[in-house]
Amino acid sequence: MSKISIQHFQDLIKNELFWADDVGLSLEQVNNGHAVIRLPYDERSVRPGGTISGPHMMLLADACMFAVVLSMIGDVKLAVTTNLNINFLRKPSQSDLLAEGKIIKLGKRLAVIEVSLFTADENEIVAHVTGTYSIPPQTG
Repeated sequence: MSKISIQHFQDLIKNELFWADDVGLSLEQVNNGHAVIRLPYDERSVRPGGTISGPHMMLLADACMFAVVLSMIGDVKLAVTTNLNINFLRKPSQSDLLAEGKIIKLGKRLAVIEVSLFTADENEIVAHVTGTYSIPPQTG
């Protein structure tokens, strides 16, 4: 069972992750160690050449990793990205993007996560992401 709810994460986006709220990110699924987030298509995210920009895809992947980590450790706001590696596999169509993330390893101080980015209209993988989150030590 997830240690955060969809509503709790959406409230976090709205009240504290303004960059995520600005682009309309929405958490669609969350389970212990698994999350799916949607980035709605917006022509402002398209770069020259007609593809969705890399920074928007990285933003989506990082938010998904954050949701995966919080699903396992709860509302620990100082869990932060320490590494993000992205492989762009193909040009995404001009549609919503979905990020599906899962935990690879959760330790006391680090979490390693894998995320696949898909086009919503074709369900075609467009990028593969791995990342590491630092988990702050528990106090008290």
